[in-house]
Amino acid sequence: MSFGRPPSISGGFSVSPPDRGSFPLDHYGECKRFMQVYLDCLRKNGSNSTPCRHLNRDYLECRMARGLMDRDDWRNLGLNGVGESTNSDAAKDNPKDRPNV
Repeated sequence: MSFGRPPSISGGFSVSPPDRGSFPLDHYGECKRFMQVYLDCLRKNGSNSTPCRHLNRDYLECRMARGLMDRDDWRNLGLNGVGESTNSDAAKDNPKDRPNV
């Protein structure tokens, strides 16, 4: 190998899978609705993701179901136990949704 010139392709080229955490873009907008609902929730809550975690899980489930990312355990994605609560439970955790006392 010589410095300052491009590497030789004839020496062999091996394809490697993408790094963990990188995945194809949603070119056909299959999960766009889930993404928009999640982003709207973030805007409403001042970028506080805690009340929007169930929406994050829905979005990632959409991506996994359509092959836009590899299926993984919710525990590995930091969303273990998020799906068990209802939307009203998530709203209770948001200080902006609490009635003024």
